[in-house]
Amino acid sequence: MDLRTRTSLFCGALALAIAVSMLLRGRPRKPQIFFAAFAADIGLWYLAQWLYHFVRADVWAHFTALLAVLLPQFALNLFESVVPEPSRRSHLVRVGRLLLIPMLVAVLSPEQGRGLVRGAVFVYVFGLIGAGLWSLALRGQQSDSRATQRRVRFLVLIGALAMAFTLADFLWFIGAPLPPVGAVLSIVFLFVLAESMSRERLLDLYETLGRLLVATALAFALAGIFYVSVVLMGGFDTMYLSAVMASIVILVLFEPLRAQVEEYIHKLFFLERVDLDKALSAARRSLLHVLQVDEMARVVISSLERSRRATGAALYLRDPGGADYRLADSFGAPVPQGIEAAAARALLDRLRESPVVVLEDLERATTRGRDETKGAEGNRQVLASAELLGPLRRGLCAGVRSEGGAIVGVLVVVDDRVRDAFSPDEAGLFESLAVQIGVVIENSRVYLRLQEQDRLAALGQMAAGLAHEIKNPLGAIKGAAQLLSDPDGGAPDPEFVDIILEEVERLDRVVGSVLDYARPSKSKLGATDVSAVVARTAQLLRAGPSVPVELVTELASELPPVRADAEQLRQVLINLVKNAQQAGARRVVLSTRRMGDAELSQDWVEIVVHDDGPGIAPDVMDKLFLPFFTTKHKGTGLGLAISQRLVQEMGGAITATSHGAGASFNIRLPAAPREALSVPPPEREPAAQLA
Repeated sequence: MDLRTRTSLFCGALALAIAVSMLLRGRPRKPQIFFAAFAADIGLWYLAQWLYHFVRADVWAHFTALLAVLLPQFALNLFESVVPEPSRRSHLVRVGRLLLIPMLVAVLSPEQGRGLVRGAVFVYVFGLIGAGLWSLALRGQQSDSRATQRRVRFLVLIGALAMAFTLADFLWFIGAPLPPVGAVLSIVFLFVLAESMSRERLLDLYETLGRLLVATALAFALAGIFYVSVVLMGGFDTMYLSAVMASIVILVLFEPLRAQVEEYIHKLFFLERVDLDKALSAARRSLLHVLQVDEMARVVISSLERSRRATGAALYLRDPGGADYRLADSFGAPVPQGIEAAAARALLDRLRESPVVVLEDLERATTRGRDETKGAEGNRQVLASAELLGPLRRGLCAGVRSEGGAIVGVLVVVDDRVRDAFSPDEAGLFESLAVQIGVVIENSRVYLRLQEQDRLAALGQMAAGLAHEIKNPLGAIKGAAQLLSDPDGGAPDPEFVDIILEEVERLDRVVGSVLDYARPSKSKLGATDVSAVVARTAQLLRAGPSVPVELVTELASELPPVRADAEQLRQVLINLVKNAQQAGARRVVLSTRRMGDAELSQDWVEIVVHDDGPGIAPDVMDKLFLPFFTTKHKGTGLGLAISQRLVQEMGGAITATSHGAGASFNIRLPAAPREALSVPPPEREPAAQLA
């Protein structure tokens, strides 16, 4: 037997085995039955080729032509069963049936061997199969199920490849002498088509396809190397050496080739999943640096909105003071502001069992004739609880867990544009995001405890500093009062009265500063133009007689607005300039600049106040922002502490640096969306400043 005869026998047996395996995989439905018929037709076609080449009897040529005519009939019914027409029988199936009778008459007639008849069969077979694939692709695009769209796209691609290779192998029927490479490849893709009919998870399906492609490419490469070694180079001794070299080449190329093919297939078939993965990965990276729950909710919801894979989403977090859940952030249609734990108990219990629940899948499973089962009863209870979510009641729910496993939050995402909006693989992405949200919540609790400890420590330092600040004026007042009350002292000295009044004013300033530091600030945060605030602050300071220093502004153009209170920001700047003046500086530079943070996907605006004074001593640097710490003879030591608190309330940070002569204070504020700017009018006077 020649190569084509042996190949036909081999491929025919494999195709029949694939057909039988499809029928043995549980109770076959209509698509599986038509696929088995399609694969059996291809298998018998290859076996008929083998018999024709082996025995050279005309009956097998007629049988081969008969099987070729039947092939598009099975293919069209297979495509119709995968995605049926919504309201009527496919016109293409009717056309195929009308053409079946004349084609059978043509191939079974004594004139079957003529080239015209063979050409007509060739056009009939591949024309109908190509039209069937095109119709299947159109019906898949019109489906409102994203899962159906993906599966049809995969089936059409595999079917087109299989048809192309079968077409190459079919050319022998009209007299083209080609090697039987197409037969091998058509069986490979027939196997992949069978896997696509059986597997529910597209991830497994694509992985199978990728491995088959890599194995097929390597097999042909290995066969080519051995062919060159034996035929062109010749000789048994050189063939052994070539085999060793071929094995080395394959070992070197296998890993990078497999990686490249898997990456390409991943991008080709997972375009939507890749977009969602990128958006959620960016959210997880941002959450690594987030400690505030409100900021965490804003990052998560904005990332989902930018992904364009959802029409609505909401994040509910458990109320620290109770068992119910409150809305942290959302987008899309208006959603309930809270979830009562008692009413949503069935949904919460299901989230304790499974990290992600797709409510649409539960609804579909409940309506498939399983209403009397225990599972369906539980699904109905979950769906009833989900009604509390309003427009999100058929979306995907991901449970946010604490370290102890308790449900501390619920992330709900919905895409009401299509059915089957989220595949099981995409549900895993939301599960990872929910885990990261839980980590942020735990970290925020730890951070709040640390803040409370810092607050208590600062309160202790403040109490000690306050006692020191009050004790000295009280001692002076007491001494002056004793001298005034001395009956032998003669006439009261006015100097003692001045001492008492001065120390009382000092006590008043101390108490006022403590109250300013302790009371909650009444910030009016809004989008603020930093450069405008800095320019107006410098203008007011130059006009006042109390700042005998040279003020220079270096303002960057086209800065984004920041979320700040313009009046409080001006207060901070005036305080820093006055501190520089009192430290002996003669020149102060106020500059602004933009800073990008690629890791956090966040823009920042920085204000730098730099002076040419004596600088800051290293032993003082760590104590600058502590309450009641001061290096001046007069003052409360609360100016920088209050400035730091105001900047932190704006979401920013203030730091100090000093390298020899001069000191720099850097105020860093997060950029905000461009809205109406909250810069105060020029004629407004600044608030009273701290010494």
